[in-house]
Amino acid sequence: MNQMTAGPLVAETLEQGVLTLTLGRAPAHPLSREMIGALHDAILRAGQAEDVRVIVIHGPGRIFCAGHDLKEIARHRADADEGRAYVEDLFQACSQMMLDITQSPKPTIAMVEGIATAAGLQMVAACDLAYASADATFCLPGVQNGGFCTTPAVAVSRAIGRKAVMEMALTGAVYEANWALAAGLINQILPSDQLPQHVHDLATTLATRVPGPVSKGKQTLHQHLDLPLREAYDLATPVMVDHFMDPARRRFDWNA
Repeated sequence: MNQMTAGPLVAETLEQGVLTLTLGRAPAHPLSREMIGALHDAILRAGQAEDVRVIVIHGPGRIFCAGHDLKEIARHRADADEGRAYVEDLFQACSQMMLDITQSPKPTIAMVEGIATAAGLQMVAACDLAYASADATFCLPGVQNGGFCTTPAVAVSRAIGRKAVMEMALTGAVYEANWALAAGLINQILPSDQLPQHVHDLATTLATRVPGPVSKGKQTLHQHLDLPLREAYDLATPVMVDHFMDPARRRFDWNA
């Protein structure tokens, strides 16, 4: 059996306004309680850092992220409450981290080389954008382990259609990158040797955008998706006005 390697839980690299968060504990990069804490802290700090414009989450190798650390959960079955307090804390912390990935004022991008499964897939779906290699696969395997991927399905259901997410959750099957692209789970499939450069180029381009309108625009988009059409326009219109009044945007004005 492969052993997870030591090293930092989350490695941080900042270049040209792009913060790359590389998950540790290869090969599975599991979302242990400690990993969730480290990743969540990095996401929150990046959201407030003026020199960070874009966040890339990368789980290198054949496993992007295997989801929660089931061995860690199993160890807590020996607790007096059979692990209830632990799993309550674990899933509350994970849900808040996923929410903060989606609601980060900075664009978030998942770079997926291998399998993204359970909460690992939840993280891909929570990001604003996702790019995958042709070898990447995607799975909600809870039913295979006697459960159901209920919290991962929250993020996934907001990225793909109802029938598609229900199929994933009920079958626990592994889906290839072409299926994920057609379903809307990822933005594009790249050859493995081109994926890092593509994500780098895209992220550095996004990092040149004016941060105020991007941040407010992201927030408003998420809000209006759940509103009726008229209410969505009523919400979005004053925000659009503010974009044009943002001092940093005025350099884009054209001469009359």
